[in-house]
Amino acid sequence: MKEASAATQPEIKYLSDYQPPAYTIDRTELYFDIQPAFTLVSCHLTMRRQRLEDLQLDGQSLELIACSVDDKPLSSDQYTVTAEHLIIQAKYLADSFTLSTKVKIFPAENTSLEGLYHSRGMYCTQCEAEGFRKITYFIDRPDVMSEFLVTIQAPEGRFNRMLSNGNCIQDSVLDGVRTVCWHDPFKKPCYLFALVVGNLAVVEDQFVTQSGRDVKLQIFVEDKDVEKCAHAMLSLQQAMRWDETVYGREYDLDVYMIVAVDDFNMGAMENKGLNVFNTSCVLAHPDTTTDQGFQRVEAVVAHEYFHNWSGNRVTCRDWFQLSLKEGFTVYRDSEFSADMNSRAVKRIEDASFLRAHQFVEDAGPMAHPVQPKSFIEISNFYTLTIYEKGAEVVRMMANLLGPERFRQATDLYFSRHDGQAVTCEDFVLAMEQAADIDLTQFRLWYDQAGTPTLEVTDDYDAEAQQYHLFFKQQIPALDPKRAPQAMHIPVRIALLGEAGFYRLQWGEEQAISSDNTEFVFDITQSEQQLSFNNIPEKPVPSLLRGFSAPIHLNFAYDFADMLTLLARDDDGFTRFNASQCIFEQLINAQMHQQACDTQLQQLAATFATLLHDVDDNDPALLTMLMSLPAQSYLLERFKPCDPLALHHACADIKRMLIQQLQQNMAKLYLALEQRLQDMQAVYQPFGQAIGLRALKNFCLSSLAFIEHEDVHSMIERQYFTANNMTDRYAALNASLRLQNHSALAKQLLVDFYQRFADESLVVNMWFQAQAVQESDSALIHMQQLLEHPAFDLQNPNKCRALIASFCQHNHAAFHAVDGSGYQFLATQIIALDKLNPQIAARMMSPLSHWRKYTVNHAEHMRAALQTIADQPTLSKDVFEVVNKSLNNSTGE
Repeated sequence: MKEASAATQPEIKYLSDYQPPAYTIDRTELYFDIQPAFTLVSCHLTMRRQRLEDLQLDGQSLELIACSVDDKPLSSDQYTVTAEHLIIQAKYLADSFTLSTKVKIFPAENTSLEGLYHSRGMYCTQCEAEGFRKITYFIDRPDVMSEFLVTIQAPEGRFNRMLSNGNCIQDSVLDGVRTVCWHDPFKKPCYLFALVVGNLAVVEDQFVTQSGRDVKLQIFVEDKDVEKCAHAMLSLQQAMRWDETVYGREYDLDVYMIVAVDDFNMGAMENKGLNVFNTSCVLAHPDTTTDQGFQRVEAVVAHEYFHNWSGNRVTCRDWFQLSLKEGFTVYRDSEFSADMNSRAVKRIEDASFLRAHQFVEDAGPMAHPVQPKSFIEISNFYTLTIYEKGAEVVRMMANLLGPERFRQATDLYFSRHDGQAVTCEDFVLAMEQAADIDLTQFRLWYDQAGTPTLEVTDDYDAEAQQYHLFFKQQIPALDPKRAPQAMHIPVRIALLGEAGFYRLQWGEEQAISSDNTEFVFDITQSEQQLSFNNIPEKPVPSLLRGFSAPIHLNFAYDFADMLTLLARDDDGFTRFNASQCIFEQLINAQMHQQACDTQLQQLAATFATLLHDVDDNDPALLTMLMSLPAQSYLLERFKPCDPLALHHACADIKRMLIQQLQQNMAKLYLALEQRLQDMQAVYQPFGQAIGLRALKNFCLSSLAFIEHEDVHSMIERQYFTANNMTDRYAALNASLRLQNHSALAKQLLVDFYQRFADESLVVNMWFQAQAVQESDSALIHMQQLLEHPAFDLQNPNKCRALIASFCQHNHAAFHAVDGSGYQFLATQIIALDKLNPQIAARMMSPLSHWRKYTVNHAEHMRAALQTIADQPTLSKDVFEVVNKSLNNSTGE
């Protein structure tokens, strides 16, 4: 990769500068000659000129061997080669022509894991967003869509798999050379191109589409991983059927392939017909995968399959439209997971993740709209704002339209734009036209950065029996060129009284429950009022039910009202939000040394009742209700904040609460242990068992946190008798919470590694467990783990498991008062930037929000950022993040 010095100010790309391509590519023919030391790539492009200007093709790290137009070699004065481009003068090109190039590339030297790279004996590609330019010269932009014919050649017997997109049309051997040809009949941008060459086993099944077509399903893995593919295959078949039922979308090729790759920057990639997956998102087995891992495989397999229509058949015009495909597809996979599992729990998981991570992004220097206006490096914009917030924007539109009209709108969108590269605006227009609705103001969700805040107050007139709610929205002023505008914020509301929810009579069209107890109030102005009549007592408002909009909602609930919502509300998110607000209040009081014993006792009593009535509650939901807010979320609520003071306050509240509940938890742990043994002799990652395991292991971890007298034997028994990784890994983590039984933790760490040393994904879990372990020597231990033979800085999964886990979750060590944790991360980023700029840039998030901290921590964080900025050369990826972090105070 060409490195960009911080002094050279890399080029900024703007949405407003978009122009259609000057040349189109109707057909692309690629020939790969795979040789041990290098790969030769011959490319023939059938092209047409759209306007008169020089032809500029993208290319990086390519060694040009030959270049011709219509079979006539070009002389050196007819074209120019730079570090980034091949430029051919327009006067040498007809209106239609064939451009042929031949280049040499070196996959084994490609540590960026973009383009074509060689990893553990296998050749693999990753082309999104701009990796194809590392394979051959091309117009590397998503609105250039082409039919692809791909030929792969290698010595006979060297590889058993030579794969690319589409349908296989030739597989032959001549004179000791094997040739495999693939044809994709659907035009696609080059970012969806894929090639995999290696020696892999295959797991096969089939799917019969709703029109009766047989589709072969194939998952390619290493021989040792064959038995770990059943869950991914089942998830794929369920996703295909769900997409037919819910969206009417049928798969269009003869074969659907998935390849598992251990060295991969992302979770997975939706290349047309040939998905490349990080092994962590496709392999699953009870002995090596937790419940959470099984659910992740299900979600990611579905996500990549759903991209076949929302991303491939209809793709994005330019990278500013990235949420067109990603936000829509995240919404689709979220709904799929909700249908496959618990809808209430899934909604809380999504909302909790958004608040703990995307809200943080919105309040930092990398804040940007769902449709960004500019970027330096597009890889930096594969963000939670694009994905998760983009999904929430789609969800709000789906709720505004209702299921029937939303289906009509998506049908219109897919039929109108099939085979096209389009924009977010095209998607919104389909919503408007199919549902006859005006979404002019709603478009601001794509256009304005930051998380809106809704301040809500109330008033009750006992004599008139009227209840009033007053709403005032505040939009962050993040765009210096214009003032923020009021958003369209849909708020789901119900009113809870002593006898239950009130039946509310106002605006029949806004009712979304059959008994008229729940409504959506559309807030479209800076300030609005809502009044209810015939309310005989002051109710407790249940606001933002179902997390109906991705906003901060502030309402001054008193403690008793929050306990009421926690115990009695029928909306999962509202109950979860009530518990989070209670914890936030208690933690804030503890930080400021204010008494909160009475409130803690009341909360403990409420939780004790819920634990006693566990059969009447979703155990997974109950686990969430009892979990403290993420400290990343609290840091946004308590600005400026001393992260160590916050961490200690969280630990204090957690300890005091568990101490009051320890008898309940110990009794429940034993009951759940027996219940699960009776339920399932054979582990199943489905249904109620997942929730019961989650609650049981939450109790175990909590008891370990306070050193309960029986927890040592509980941990040891669970670890050595576990018939699944969920329970074994939970026991390992619980042992690492112990202070007085460190010998047990050491014993289990040694045993765990010896059991799973050959399982790369499980070794990552072993790294992660130690990365988050709190101790006075945590940073020293981290340095030792970096030198462990199983750690590899070039493997993104290893970096995420060890380095990212330490920086994001080991708050005491990372936020050490001397700044050593921050300098540790800076050192790793500098090393990573030379190998894999994408991963290096993504690791920078913990340093980017330095302005929200108290002075000492802020100064040390800024110094760590400056250490990175002072490097003589930086990739565009890291340069953009460090420059914005140091110089842009957006959101702080």
